[in-house]
Amino acid sequence: MAILEGLQIQNFRALKNVTLGKTFDNDADALPRLMAVIGANGTGKSSLMDALGFLGDCLTEGVQSACDKPNRGGLDRLRTQGSTDAIKFEVRYREHSDARPISYSLHIDNDARGRTVVVYERLRQRRKGQSWGQPFSFLEISDGQGTAWAGEATVKAEGNRRDDVKMSDRQVLGISTLGTLADHPRIATFRSFLSGWYLSYFVPHSARGQPMAGAEPHLDRTGENLAKYLQFVAREHPSGFQAMLDRIARKVPGVQSIEPVAAPDKRLLLQFRSEGYAEPFFQQDMSDGTLKVLAYMLLMEDPSPPPLIGIEEPENGLHHQLLGDLACEFKEFARKKGGPQILITTHAPNFVDALTPDEVWILEKGADGFSQMTCAANLEGVRAMYDEGIPMGSLWYSNHFGIGNP
Repeated sequence: MAILEGLQIQNFRALKNVTLGKTFDNDADALPRLMAVIGANGTGKSSLMDALGFLGDCLTEGVQSACDKPNRGGLDRLRTQGSTDAIKFEVRYREHSDARPISYSLHIDNDARGRTVVVYERLRQRRKGQSWGQPFSFLEISDGQGTAWAGEATVKAEGNRRDDVKMSDRQVLGISTLGTLADHPRIATFRSFLSGWYLSYFVPHSARGQPMAGAEPHLDRTGENLAKYLQFVAREHPSGFQAMLDRIARKVPGVQSIEPVAAPDKRLLLQFRSEGYAEPFFQQDMSDGTLKVLAYMLLMEDPSPPPLIGIEEPENGLHHQLLGDLACEFKEFARKKGGPQILITTHAPNFVDALTPDEVWILEKGADGFSQMTCAANLEGVRAMYDEGIPMGSLWYSNHFGIGNP
C-alpha cells in the first residue's frame, strides 16, 4: 500500500505555510500510519481536511471547478488573506516501503484574465543511490508547457527521452491527462494514489435513507450510500458477509446481532437485535451514535481500502468511553497488511489517549494569525511524560503541551 510521507500546504486559507512530515527539502520523519490533528477551534483543522479534498477535486474536476465549489467560493477566497502568491502543494509519497519516494508539486493561480489555472506542476524522484542534487522529473510543466518522460518502454532503445508537453486546457492537471496513458507509468501510479484519497464526515441522518437498490464499492463522505455499500459487500463477498456483521455486532454497544434482510424491491436492509427488546430494529430506527459506530466498523471492513482516509471529528455523537476503543480500532486497521493511512481531526482527549507522541500533531494560530503545525513528539518533555505512563490526551487536557488550547 502506498503511503503519504509528507505534505506541504502554502497560501490555502489560514494554512499560509504548513508542513506535515517529510518533504523533498527537509529531513523530518515521515508521517505515521495513523495521525490525529488536534487544536482549538479556528486553528485550521477543517481547512487541512479541505485541502486534501481540494487536491482530489483539482485532479478529477479541474482547478477552476475545485475552487468554485460552494464551500470555497473561488481562488481569491481560498488564498491566504494578504497573500498574492499562488496556492501551492507538495506531496511526497512512496509506492511501497521499498520504493524510492516521489514528490509532486502543484501551484495554482489566476491568469491575466482572472481564470484559475495551473501555473506549475512537477513530479520528481531522485535516482537510486542519490541523496542530493537535481532529481529526475517524470513531468514538469510551467505555464502550460513543459516535458514528460517518455516511459520505461523507451529507456533501452532511446535512453531517458523526454517529450514536449503543451496543455490545451490549463485548468486541467498534467497528471490527470498523462496519467491515463500507459507510456507514463510513474504519473499513472501517482494519479491513482491521489484519486484514491477518501474523506469522511459521517451524517447519521443521511445514512438512515434507503435509496433504490444498487451496489457501490465504497462508503461515500457522509454515509448516504451505506445501504448500497452493504449490497456491494454482500454481492462480492457472500461467504464472509454474515461473519463481518457478527464481528461488527460485537463492537457496537448494546447490539446483540445484525442480520441482513432482503426487501421485496431487492434492497438490502439491516436488522438489529438489541439488549432488552424482543422485536428487532432496522437501521432507520437506530441512534445516531450506533449508526456512526456501524459506519466506521463497515469502513474498516472494506476489502480494498483507499490509500489515505481522512476523518473529521469521529467523536461527535459518541459516548466518551467509546473513543479510546475506536482509536485502537483505527490503529489496528492502519497497521494491518494492505491497510490505509489514516488522518483524523479531533477535539476529544479520550480519543488522543490511545495515541503516541508521534501520532499527535497540534495546530495553533501564530502571532501573525496563521496556522502552525507541531508534532507532539517534538515538544520538550512530552515523550518523557508519555514514557512515564501519562496518556497523550491527559497531557493535552492538562495543557502540558503548552499549545493547542484556547
